[in-house]
Amino acid sequence: MSLIVETAVVREIDAETIISPTATGRLLLDSSDTGGALSTLRMTLTEGADGAVPHHHATSTELFYILDGKARVLAGEEIVTLEAGDVAAVPPMTPHAFAAAPGHTADLLIIVAPGIERFEYFRLLDRLRRGEATLEELLASQELYDNHFLDSPTWTRDRQAS
Repeated sequence: MSLIVETAVVREIDAETIISPTATGRLLLDSSDTGGALSTLRMTLTEGADGAVPHHHATSTELFYILDGKARVLAGEEIVTLEAGDVAAVPPMTPHAFAAAPGHTADLLIIVAPGIERFEYFRLLDRLRRGEATLEELLASQELYDNHFLDSPTWTRDRQAS
């Protein structure tokens, strides 16, 4: 991480946007934009929609700030419901996932620190959704993007109940 970087400014209108039927992701600042300090995106989920499946990061903390709506967040073996104005920070190596709470939409600001160059990861997810990439490609990218998928029976039970 460099301590000498220019101020990074991204206007909402200029942010790269990735849209799926249940989510809109706005790629705001990647690690290279902040000298490695952080990477951030805004994720807007439709009612009850899944955000991210269970995973962990080996080196970074992931922060979830709820701008609007309600979200369910897995942090380890605990699932918490966060509302507008609430924040949760999940430390490295801790299993986590997120989704809009049942019956609610969710608008989240997500910050990963220190930053991981991850915009290509989100583009890969979009290509996978469109059938232009394979699950094997996604699984092979886990080390590159420090996004390690895992099974969470706690999360599975919670999502099936909703």
